[in-house]
Amino acid sequence: MDTSSKENVQFFCKNSVQPVGRPSFKTEYPSSEKKESCCGELKVFLGGLSFVYFAKALTEGYLKSTITQIERRFDIPSSLVGVIDGSFEIGNLLVITFVSYFGAKLHRPKIIGAGCLVMGVGTLLIAMPQFFMEQYKYEKYSLFSNSTLSISPCLLESGSQLPVSVVEKSQPKTSDGCVQTVAIIGPIFGFLLGSLCAKLYVDIGFVNLDQVTITPKDPQWVGAWWLGYLIAGIISLLAAVPFWCLPKSLPRPQSREDSNSSEKSKFIIDDHIKYQTHAGEKANIMEMARDFLPSLRSLFGNPVYFLYLCASTVQFNSLFGMVTYKPKYIEQQYGQSSSKANFVIGLINIPAVALGIFSGGIAMKKFRLSMCGAAKLYLGSSVFGYLLFLSLFALGCENSDVAGLTVSYQGIKPVSYHERALFSDCNSRCKCSETKWEPMCGENGITYASACFAGCQTSNMSGKNIIFYNCTCVGIAASKSGNFSGMVGRCQKDNGCSKMFLYFLVISVITSYTLSLGGIPGYILLLRCIKATLKSALGIYTLAIRVLAGIPAPVYFGVLIDTSCLQWGFKRCGSKGSCRLYDSHAFRYIYLGLTMILGTMSIFLSIAVLLTLKKNYVSKRRSFINKRDRTMISTRFRKENYATSDHLLNPNYWPGKETRL
Repeated sequence: MDTSSKENVQFFCKNSVQPVGRPSFKTEYPSSEKKESCCGELKVFLGGLSFVYFAKALTEGYLKSTITQIERRFDIPSSLVGVIDGSFEIGNLLVITFVSYFGAKLHRPKIIGAGCLVMGVGTLLIAMPQFFMEQYKYEKYSLFSNSTLSISPCLLESGSQLPVSVVEKSQPKTSDGCVQTVAIIGPIFGFLLGSLCAKLYVDIGFVNLDQVTITPKDPQWVGAWWLGYLIAGIISLLAAVPFWCLPKSLPRPQSREDSNSSEKSKFIIDDHIKYQTHAGEKANIMEMARDFLPSLRSLFGNPVYFLYLCASTVQFNSLFGMVTYKPKYIEQQYGQSSSKANFVIGLINIPAVALGIFSGGIAMKKFRLSMCGAAKLYLGSSVFGYLLFLSLFALGCENSDVAGLTVSYQGIKPVSYHERALFSDCNSRCKCSETKWEPMCGENGITYASACFAGCQTSNMSGKNIIFYNCTCVGIAASKSGNFSGMVGRCQKDNGCSKMFLYFLVISVITSYTLSLGGIPGYILLLRCIKATLKSALGIYTLAIRVLAGIPAPVYFGVLIDTSCLQWGFKRCGSKGSCRLYDSHAFRYIYLGLTMILGTMSIFLSIAVLLTLKKNYVSKRRSFINKRDRTMISTRFRKENYATSDHLLNPNYWPGKETRL
């Protein structure tokens, strides 16, 4: 979420033109019609801003949900997908600082409208490669559907029939709570849209779907990733329309003028007189530019603001990396489809985050927490959240049994790094390609890189499924006689993995709720630790989060995740493609471990924030007490001096009077 939403609503309401020389800050309304017009335009602005945040959040959520689809479609590693994900934030790097600082003086509704147009066009451009590239191709053995003929997947040296690659040919073809709530709802719809599109074949509308022989559970399946970007882009363009019809500012209702008790009035809105301008007077850009660098120095000279900025940046590195690759983690660790992974994240995890943020706000309001109280709640939610997250290390699944990669061809576990080899005595006579990844599940429960590596001699089609027979490598692992067979696709993980997945979901929901409890307290802490005149602090904070967390976190998370790959795919040109099989243990330790390390670092920085706050509070209290004591002593001294001087000036007084009496 963007932290400037409250600024937008408040600034739009308060910019009113005052007559020259008029000292009053109150706005007079000549008629009830003008009041109704003001309220109507304000509702339009609030509704439009909420819709903008919904569109932005939906796009971001959908981008996270398409990570694995893009990786398979373009055959690229996770590190490059991380660059694509991080590039979503690069546009903010170019404009967010200047917009947050200068935008308050300019026509903000039109600036928001222009930003929506840029965002909408950019989202549509993401989907364009689908319309300019060749259709998606996947490798399959082709059989006549109504034929009893069989082919030999294993190409023997003496010569047999070749496996045919199937290539799909193209066919012709009301308030800030309102805004923040909608911004939370956006990712929910984004992931649900990703779940829906993942069920649709990537080239839907361009190919005959009856000829597609793979299903969403197949490791080669790619969903219609581009369709969601078209929907999100159109929504962003529609969100821009209302802002081009709104005025630069609205007169503020009287009831709003006198309300200064809220956090936003104290810490976001500047003095009302600062925005008083003469009719037709334009903002002086040069004067604002001269004040920009001093404002930055003042911000970073604030120890509480700087430490909180560092803590938030490190924590968001943890959260951005975790959320980006969570669908991929669920797919690889628990054997779930991409559609189901996106569905559970959108329907379970994100609502838990929204509930946590809401609960944190309720706690702040009900208990009227001070700055130290907000810092304690922010720290406590992080500590308990990451302690719960630590339990996820025990909720992993074993590696899938893949011959030559995780188990030997005899079915013995495990296989060391130096012993990994797809070729064995049982398939030594077959001319198999190591660059092909066409997994086949043997009846012994072991997955083979292809039917060729399983040593299968014959095959035929049963409906859309291809069944392979006389697989010599399957017989070796089974250690029994018979007509050893297998089917296309990877073997499902054992039943224990399904239970682990349920436990993972429960702990993940509780962790998400606990971590998000500190969202509102942290935001209030940010507002209270800065001066009311330093509005750019919110823009700088958002910029730092996006640049130092939103851009790099998906990249280095992806680079480290790639190190857990057991089998890489290869493109037709011979270069390395996407990973076909991950080591589940290594993936789990890298993904969860990196998240935990960053979270622990943010906890220590949050402790520093709390200690700094307490130190400042104690020092200010001592200063106040000392000043009060000095004032009392000074007052008493002045009273005594006054009494003495008054005594000496008394005409009935002479030296030694008390002694004589």
